[in-house]
Amino acid sequence: VQLQASGGGLVQAGGSLRLSCAASGRPDRANTMTWFRQAPGKDLEFVAGFRWRDRSTQYAESVKGRFSISRDTSENTVYLQMNSLKPEDTAAYYCAVGRNLITSSISSSRHYNLWGQGTLVTVSS
Repeated sequence: VQLQASGGGLVQAGGSLRLSCAASGRPDRANTMTWFRQAPGKDLEFVAGFRWRDRSTQYAESVKGRFSISRDTSENTVYLQMNSLKPEDTAAYYCAVGRNLITSSISSSRHYNLWGQGTLVTVSS
């Protein structure tokens, strides 16, 4: 299985972007598909996750109410709709897949064994 992330770009503060992460192969109910991000000089940070088996979602406090994660089963793709973007959202965004994750593990990058390439999001002030 491979992950292909896309949708990054340059946007003004207050604007919107939608990121996509397409997974090859067949959808797997055991998967959790999640977005992380890494700003220059900072650590990798959890953004949002979607657990397929119960369709539950989880968000970082910093993006709640602004970002929304969803999944298209037919295309085995997860989307991250980002609204009201702020300059502090500037980062390389990475999608990742983990299997059989419990709720408390979703936000930890060490539980993910498959990663896509990053897509860069730049928010200008």
